[in-house]
Amino acid sequence: MQEKMEASLSVLIMSLASSAVMAMGLAPDPSTGKSAKDKNMARFNIDLLVVLQQKTKGNLTAEEAQFLDNLINDLQLKFVSV
Repeated sequence: MQEKMEASLSVLIMSLASSAVMAMGLAPDPSTGKSAKDKNMARFNIDLLVVLQQKTKGNLTAEEAQFLDNLINDLQLKFVSV
């Protein structure tokens, strides 16, 4: 029996981050097993995380806010180096 996935902020954040990492060619697409670079899609996913950060400011726990901030910073650094 397949386990039901629970929708949460952290799942949403990780989904967007995973999409950004795949679009940077740093991880393979799980459906194809191949890596491909799409800098526009990578930038778009990082920008979505920034929008999420701005729109949820003041409504996140300290841990959630720190996690999102660290993740965005890490993705932005990876993006510049790709």
